[in-house]
Amino acid sequence: MKYKDTGVDIDKANEAVKRIKDKVKSTYDKNVLTELGSFGGLYELRGYKNPVLVSGTDGVGTKLKLAFLAGKHSTVGIDLVAMSVNDILVQGAKPLFFLDYIATSNLKPEVMEEIVGGIAEGCKISSCSLLGGEMAELPGFYQKEEYDLAGFAVGACEKENIITGENIEKGDVLIGLHSSGLHSNGFSLARKVLIDEKNPDEILLEEMLTPTKIYTEPVMNLIESINIKGMVHITGGGFYENIPRILPDNLAAKIEKSSWEEPNIFKMISSSGNISQKEMFKTFNMGIGYIIVVEKKQLLEARNVLKNTDYDFSIIGNIFESKQKKVVIN
Repeated sequence: MKYKDTGVDIDKANEAVKRIKDKVKSTYDKNVLTELGSFGGLYELRGYKNPVLVSGTDGVGTKLKLAFLAGKHSTVGIDLVAMSVNDILVQGAKPLFFLDYIATSNLKPEVMEEIVGGIAEGCKISSCSLLGGEMAELPGFYQKEEYDLAGFAVGACEKENIITGENIEKGDVLIGLHSSGLHSNGFSLARKVLIDEKNPDEILLEEMLTPTKIYTEPVMNLIESINIKGMVHITGGGFYENIPRILPDNLAAKIEKSSWEEPNIFKMISSSGNISQKEMFKTFNMGIGYIIVVEKKQLLEARNVLKNTDYDFSIIGNIFESKQKKVVIN
């Protein structure tokens, strides 16, 4: 018996590596010291006086089920990068490099090429290097034609510039950066409500597979221009679970939901599933993927910075004193 007889095909893995090599190298910057295939990826840290490394890891969740249904695998790679990169941005880190892990029961080089192509695109949007990864073929572990993804982002910031939210005060303003749609959270509920897996709506699938927005550009531009008090990546748990993570004691956030246009996909989910507003805001981003807290007197400058990017935004609320509720949505 040969290893190939068990379902592990080394030749296909080698073909996949050949297909992705140029895509991976296209993300490299001058700090990458190793080539694809090294046992470990080397990255030189330059330009920092007292650096702190900031790391994050995440996956894409059951959004992958829609990629399987649609036979479209390029966008979930962008999602994979976005979920970790957006998390490390919250503490003021500049993304440096990214690692990926792809596991499947039957490795198909053309599918791996699509996935890694998306990951490389996400890295370029994030201004980070795809430093390494793993493609694992695990016969019988996953259902046929399916796979799972995990990603790991590492960034850095000066220790004195770490953003924690500890200096947030009453009267500070919340700027909401608009999302591209569902991003990569709440798909178990969204799929249950909207998708007929035996006869899926292709147009709806395409919309739901819209990749998660990556916020490196606007966040880095703001960090260079103003004093950011705190930031929030609206992921699993929506507004109610994520905003309190950065708020000091006795402070709360008031959100005016009329300050931005709620994307239709959320209206569809709410009406089709008879889901309450509170449950929607506890599960989804509702059109706001990222929140930045600034002092009111710096709001004008922040708006001017954001207007010079391609990212839409709204002023969505403010900080007030409260010993009870941490998030109030009007």
